[in-house]
Amino acid sequence: MEKKILTILDFVNDCAEKFGDSTFMREKVDGVWTETSYKTTRDEGIVYAAGFMALGLKKGEKVALISEGRNKWIYSELGVLFAGATDVPLSFKLESDFDLTFRINHSDSRFIIASESQIDKVRRVKDKCPAIEKVIVLDDLPLQEGEMLFSELRAMGVEFMKEHMAELEERMASIRPDDYANISYTSGTTADPKGILLTHNNYVSNIGHCNSVVKVYPGEVMLIITPLDHCFAHVAGFYFMMSNGGSIATVPGGKSAITMLKNIPMAIRETRPHIMLSVPAISRNFRKNIEAGIKKKGPKVQKLYDFALANAIKYNREYYNMGKPCWKLWWRKPVMAVMDKLVFKPIRETFGGRLKFFIGGGALLDIELQRYFCAIGMPIFQGYGLTEATPVICANSVGHARFGSSGRTVVPMDIKICDEKGNALPNGETGEIVVRGGNVMAGYWKNPEATAATIVDGWLHTGDRGYLCAENPRYLYVTGRFKSLLISSDGEKYSPEGFEDSLADGSKYIEASVLHNNQSPWTVVLVIPNKPALAEAVQAKGLDPASEAGLKAQLDIIKGEVDSYRAGGRHQGLFPEKWLPAAIIVGETPFTEQNGMLNTTSKMVRGKVEKFYADRIKYAMTPEGKELYNQKNIESLI
Repeated sequence: MEKKILTILDFVNDCAEKFGDSTFMREKVDGVWTETSYKTTRDEGIVYAAGFMALGLKKGEKVALISEGRNKWIYSELGVLFAGATDVPLSFKLESDFDLTFRINHSDSRFIIASESQIDKVRRVKDKCPAIEKVIVLDDLPLQEGEMLFSELRAMGVEFMKEHMAELEERMASIRPDDYANISYTSGTTADPKGILLTHNNYVSNIGHCNSVVKVYPGEVMLIITPLDHCFAHVAGFYFMMSNGGSIATVPGGKSAITMLKNIPMAIRETRPHIMLSVPAISRNFRKNIEAGIKKKGPKVQKLYDFALANAIKYNREYYNMGKPCWKLWWRKPVMAVMDKLVFKPIRETFGGRLKFFIGGGALLDIELQRYFCAIGMPIFQGYGLTEATPVICANSVGHARFGSSGRTVVPMDIKICDEKGNALPNGETGEIVVRGGNVMAGYWKNPEATAATIVDGWLHTGDRGYLCAENPRYLYVTGRFKSLLISSDGEKYSPEGFEDSLADGSKYIEASVLHNNQSPWTVVLVIPNKPALAEAVQAKGLDPASEAGLKAQLDIIKGEVDSYRAGGRHQGLFPEKWLPAAIIVGETPFTEQNGMLNTTSKMVRGKVEKFYADRIKYAMTPEGKELYNQKNIESLI
């Protein structure tokens, strides 16, 4: 009888037994790619678990982890989990002392693990985190008080196992499916971020879910570009590949995130991945680099490339209907074969020559980007999920894709689309995406109110809008969000309300503001100006508010208010720089209850505002619209 997999420990042990000496992890150390087997990965996890127990870590206690993706990240998490504790993975993109301090303290973390690139951040906030007993440093660095090396933790584990192996085995045997594995924090600017509680069962369930929609094979290599602290990289990355006998490679890091970005092309060439875990922004850069290389080869090559691309896109259509109707498109297939050999195969060789597909982490991945990569023979497949669902809800895959959709929903998992009253809607109708299954989180840490509002009778209310395909309801189409979280081009989600409220409340020149970013090239802010205050300000400078100089001066004032949140401004540090808007839209129509842009409690109705100003938002995403003194902004002040 096959053993029932109930916890991450069961899962890792099972994979170690199945795939033993096969390579699981690939990492470049001192200029050389190293390979680590499944069995060694598991065994090292147990040694570090022993080390944590030697430090006094008790079952259920929390350990924070902040590092770029690497083998030691995985050893750290497995060590925490095998010791029966809970890992608190923190984004290495966190720059604010407040953001880091809040997560460490709110999670009740007893220890922190940090890499060389992150240790300075931890040292800055350590005195504000009284519960922290020890900082464990992954790299060999000069230590400060209260710090120890990761190698020392391992040595403690080796010694602990000599005398206390029975205690370690008892601890591992005590772990249950509903025990917490992770607390994963959301991003937020308006209120404190929420800690999402994910159990061992959540992870084990979603690993199985992934295998119901995507197929990989033993020995295949995945290059993980996304940070390992993301739930997406956890499940769709190393746990998913582990379940199939594949291996993972991580991009070599450095002392900064910039170094890691620069190392991506090298990692692709040298690992020759079959699959890549990526985000839309990086995929767009890949396309730009490909097309820049084609352009350098001259007009003849450019013309051949353009023809090959157009032909493949027309043949592929929306993927599921590729080559149909055959009586009309049959001739394009042999042309594709010739063009592929001449044009696209050399491009694929620059990606190692083995890349079968990308797994994309964005629900609203640009359909043109999907068509492009499919045409050149390296499809990028859109999926959808959220951390509260551990995270995968659906995904497109080889042989099973519909461009524009987020793919087939995972099984076994229940899904329905609900109206505002919670009633299920027929296939094809748009409403809130609601799911139920083993992947639904246990709740929000120390936040029962938010938990009760999000999980109702076992159903997770995602806050996202979508519909199930009428002709094939296995496919989910995600159309937007009920919640106000914005998604930047790199897939990171953030909440806009804090900035919006601060800008409007803190400036006499701005009545209201709305941030917008829907996986867009940049964030834009729509502002409703206080025209009398602006006119008075420029008159005080001796300018006519209606003159060209006066109108530009008013725009300068607005820009000054927006830029006051940047470095050197009076509001610097309130919000992460990367979330601040790069373009300004000056709105001509205020928000009122009468036009539907305010509700009855005078709260802004984001969907109505974005719909009303859709053309201006679209214009702001163009080079011309990004310019402050564009004609539309000037006209809005007249």
